[in-house]
Amino acid sequence: MTRAPQVGPRMVRLGCLGYGAWGRNVARVAHATPGATLVVVGEPDPRRRAEARERLPGVEVAENHDAVLARADVDAILLATHASSHAELAEACARAGKHVLVEKPLALDPASARKAAAAAERAGIVLQVGHLLRYHPAVELLFRVAREELGRIRSVASQRLNFGALRSDENVLFSLGPHDLSVMLALFGAPPVSVAAHGAAFVRKGVEDLAFLTLRFADGGLGSVHLSWLDPHKVRRITVVGERKMAVFDDMEPREKVRIYDQSVEAPPGYAVYGENLSLRFGDICVPAFPAHEPLSVEIAHFVQCVANGEPPRTGAAEGIAVVEVLAAAQRSLRAGGAPISLAG
Repeated sequence: MTRAPQVGPRMVRLGCLGYGAWGRNVARVAHATPGATLVVVGEPDPRRRAEARERLPGVEVAENHDAVLARADVDAILLATHASSHAELAEACARAGKHVLVEKPLALDPASARKAAAAAERAGIVLQVGHLLRYHPAVELLFRVAREELGRIRSVASQRLNFGALRSDENVLFSLGPHDLSVMLALFGAPPVSVAAHGAAFVRKGVEDLAFLTLRFADGGLGSVHLSWLDPHKVRRITVVGERKMAVFDDMEPREKVRIYDQSVEAPPGYAVYGENLSLRFGDICVPAFPAHEPLSVEIAHFVQCVANGEPPRTGAAEGIAVVEVLAAAQRSLRAGGAPISLAG
């Protein structure tokens, strides 16, 4: 196996592919990331290229992706193109010996995700998947609370809703689902054994804009995901119910994004049937503090560190594949009228 060289102590030289709605944010953050320098942006659209030249002084702008990948002065690529191109371009980065941070999802089908991961492994490059929520300081706090305070996790319920942002190349599953699924799989520590999904395509035929997912895990845990582009409220919430306590992450809260509820249901030793023997415990509600860092800045800084030091990324190829497999199973369930799809094995 040929391994891409580690960058070492010098600046990591970055190229960005795509300067659309999200690519603008990626390039902006990369341009200001310590330990890195943004060398070039590749964007086929001439209007976007003009905007990139205006907003990113000192950064070169190329007309196509191949011109960026061919440059010897680029160590790593930030891939922010359409989802349908992610896997193919990730493979191209591997062939060019460029480390790559791929925006979510890694691919639109498991076979393509595994192919991209295999190409990265052969080339010895860092392949990081942009599961942005995993780099949110409040979600990092949620993970710590889950490990230290909640006890065994019984259920995780997520809601990611808003009005608009309708897409044509990916449905609401692949557009919004990776965020919450990456967190849910990490909280349970394993992929689900089955997925069932119901949804509808109200605006564009064949492109679901509403979906409800139910995930069952081997330890008895249950996950639910509600995704929508057709909701009057913008909701970004994850509720985690443990045996000892419960916690809620609400990204719409300006400051109090994580709340810990000291609540549980307690049963006496030898409890069998009678409901009156159960007791509901109500304790305090705690709102812990967390550092206010932009998640995208944390994500790109982590990628730069992995490239410089040869470290494995927090959200690597294995997680990217696992999330795509769940999404693909959910897609099959949608087409089967909500029938559960097994992922066991």
